[in-house]
Amino acid sequence: MRFDIDDFVARCRNAVEANDSHMAVREIVAEAVSDPASILKGLGEPRASGINQLFRSDKLTILNIAWPPFMTVYPHNHSMWAVIGVYSGGEDNIFWRRHGDVIEAAGAKSLRVGDAAPLGRDIIHTVTNPIGRISSALQIYGGDFFAAPRSEWDPETLHEQPFDMARTQKSFHDAAVRSGERV
Repeated sequence: MRFDIDDFVARCRNAVEANDSHMAVREIVAEAVSDPASILKGLGEPRASGINQLFRSDKLTILNIAWPPFMTVYPHNHSMWAVIGVYSGGEDNIFWRRHGDVIEAAGAKSLRVGDAAPLGRDIIHTVTNPIGRISSALQIYGGDFFAAPRSEWDPETLHEQPFDMARTQKSFHDAAVRSGERV
């Protein structure tokens, strides 16, 4: 069976309309990533890294993220729930909690092909692609991922600052160049 993005979007939209929580969406994502070959047939083998928007509204954003090899993104929050479904490679997450004016590590979770993990609206995390090739995940957010006010934390000082999408896009580009990807 081939992954159908229109059907996937419709199912996620219906789930959010019925219940604005991540639980129903998590089940849809888990079902999709349980057949990673189908997603690869439907979306194509990831050949270039980046953040690819599949759907965006004020209630829901669906992204197909292709992480460059060995890339790590700053600690950040989403200010909304999220569900991450890995269908190629893997991602390692470090979870953080606020501690006064900074954050401190509070846990970690490694996600691999077939994993579908929900993240609560207050989660702060760092994401790393730990392998030497592109890793890909469907990432679904309970709101407008690009318009929501969010924060990131300086990786050295661990102090909070406004989230900078341009810096994130540049870090994807720079990591892709370092890995030898043609950009």
